[in-house]
Amino acid sequence: MKPVSALPLPLARVQVSNRRLAIDFLTVDDETAVRLASEREDPVRFVVEAIEIGARVLDREQTGANAEFVRAAFEKTARELDAAFVERARAVAERLDEKVDEVFGPEHGHVTKALARHFGDESSTAVQHRVRAVLGEVSAQMREDLRKQLSADTDSNPLAVFQRTHLAATRQIAGEQSEQLRSMSARLEAMRVEIAELRAEREKLAQIAAVQDKGTAKGRTYEESVAEAVLAIAAARGDDCDAVGDMRGEGGKKGDVVVAIDACTGPARGKIVFEAKNSKLSKNEALAELDGAMETRTADYAVLVVSSEAKLPARTHPLREFNGDKLFVTFDPEEGSTLALEVAYGLARARVLMARAAGGGIDATALQAEVERAQGAMEDVRRIKSQLTNATTGIEEARRIVDAMAANVRGHLATIEGLLADARNAPAA
Repeated sequence: MKPVSALPLPLARVQVSNRRLAIDFLTVDDETAVRLASEREDPVRFVVEAIEIGARVLDREQTGANAEFVRAAFEKTARELDAAFVERARAVAERLDEKVDEVFGPEHGHVTKALARHFGDESSTAVQHRVRAVLGEVSAQMREDLRKQLSADTDSNPLAVFQRTHLAATRQIAGEQSEQLRSMSARLEAMRVEIAELRAEREKLAQIAAVQDKGTAKGRTYEESVAEAVLAIAAARGDDCDAVGDMRGEGGKKGDVVVAIDACTGPARGKIVFEAKNSKLSKNEALAELDGAMETRTADYAVLVVSSEAKLPARTHPLREFNGDKLFVTFDPEEGSTLALEVAYGLARARVLMARAAGGGIDATALQAEVERAQGAMEDVRRIKSQLTNATTGIEEARRIVDAMAANVRGHLATIEGLLADARNAPAA
């Protein structure tokens, strides 16, 4: 059965008081409202909720309607403002274009005219021309001021002190250089004189050397020194001595000095030949030279005399005998000592007399012992002299020892001479 809508009564009244809604005698004939109210246990609560919910829905609908109206009104206003703004902007742009063209126009703009007037090359009042003119005047003035300041001889000139110092130093250096040049000229002149003297002396020495190098004059100085020393030794023993370097013997001119033993008091009891060499020979060459000298001079014994041990044949020593009839010895004329030459002379003389007078009263054993002692003592002398050459301290003591040994050697030689003399005088006794 279809419900019957309620008929509104004229007695219904709605009041709002103290934030409350009061309804008196209200009848609602809405079918849905009646159905829902009939289904609820508390119709009053339903009516209150329906009114509250309906009020909120109505309020929301009203707010949306108002918002839509406002949006429509705003869009309309915005369109009007946009159109007005566009029109206004177009007017402003046109006006701005006119002003920009008026100020910055390429031909008639105020800025262009000002720039042309102040910076154009055709303008006489251009800034660059005025700056150039000002710079030229300032530069000329600065140059003039600087020239005056640098040319002034006052303390305001920063170069004045330097100039005065430089001039003083230059004068001092010039004076010192002049003095040095004069001193150098004097030294050069002295050196020139000394060089001339040295050149002349060298020429003289060259001439002397050239003369000495010619023919038999080669080595003559050393040969003469050896001949003088041997002559002095031979004279003390009664022997005859001859320098035969320039005399030809049997088969040549080998042999420089020939000693004839006891030839001053009677017939010669033997011969000794001395070969002086101021150069180094090999051992074989030296022995061959001595053999040739003995053959040429018909001597019984040969002695090779050299100026230093460095000129002895390799691996040989002074006072060393070879084959019983040859001997090597050193003699340096500049040293002044003839001791080694005396020992060589005594040994050679003893060997000749021993060979000639075998069994003739000579005590061969004693003589041989003395010869060996003399050779040993001479070896000590040679060793000490070698040490003396390299010694830096104790030189005087070493010289004293050497002198004592030399005296000892000479004593041995005197003993040898005594033995020989006794043997020589034995037949007379």
